[in-house]
Amino acid sequence: MAARYRNTASTNPPLSSTPPSNSASTPSSPTKPEHTTHKNAPDTNLSTLSVLDILRVIGGIFLLSSGMSYLVNSGESMTWGYNPWWTRAREWRGLMKSTVSLTDAELLAYDGSDPTKPIYLALNGTIYDVSANRPTYAPGGSYHFFAGRDAARAFLTGCFQEDQTADLRGVEMMYMPVDPPSDGKDGKAEDKFASEPDSSEDPVVEAHHKARAHDKRRPSSKLSKAELKNRHSQELRKAKKQVREGLEHWHALFRGDKGKPYFKVGEVKREKGWLEKLPKRALCETAEKGRPVRKEDGEA
Repeated sequence: MAARYRNTASTNPPLSSTPPSNSASTPSSPTKPEHTTHKNAPDTNLSTLSVLDILRVIGGIFLLSSGMSYLVNSGESMTWGYNPWWTRAREWRGLMKSTVSLTDAELLAYDGSDPTKPIYLALNGTIYDVSANRPTYAPGGSYHFFAGRDAARAFLTGCFQEDQTADLRGVEMMYMPVDPPSDGKDGKAEDKFASEPDSSEDPVVEAHHKARAHDKRRPSSKLSKAELKNRHSQELRKAKKQVREGLEHWHALFRGDKGKPYFKVGEVKREKGWLEKLPKRALCETAEKGRPVRKEDGEA
């Protein structure tokens, strides 16, 4: 009997005060990694380095191009002849100043006679500062007749004394072709109607009528009346385009686009209808003689 109780006690382990661990019965949960990697998260360091690298490359190309332009152009330009307004310091200084607005009479005070004032000239209503070239535009200079006035017509015709005016009416006639001489005596272009002026018409309208009449009455012309009219219209459009291009050439020069140290400062102030109050002009002798001669096939 005693042996039986001893066997039972030996088969049952003694109770422990420590509760059993649940590690055996409960499955272990997966451990989270300490450092998670997000594929979509931007790499700040890499992005910063990439931007800096791009800026370095662009800066290097710009410096190399500027240096080559400086050498090729003998130090005159670092932008391969491209001279936009935003690259010129004087343009930025001009933005800080107020815009000049002068009448034609007020503009005369800036012809260089007063050394304390800048030298201005106007071109088709736009005023430019040419003080940087004072020896040329001041009294005694070769282009003083342009200073203190708007002589847009003279810039086109080349008649510097006769055409010191902003009136451009009829100036396109200097680009309108005339017929070649029919007799070949003096080598001048034929203009048989030039000696028959009509005092009732202004010089501009008269010049256009003469050009049309000359085309119609020319014996050698084989063009119909409609063809002559169409040719005259085409030549007139081309002539007006040449006037615009001629003015733009001078505007670009005085804006500083061609490297000259000039810049725009303002506009000429004129009353409405000012042009109608001026007498209309015929072409000066130099411009009239310089008109192109039409070819025999009818093309200028």
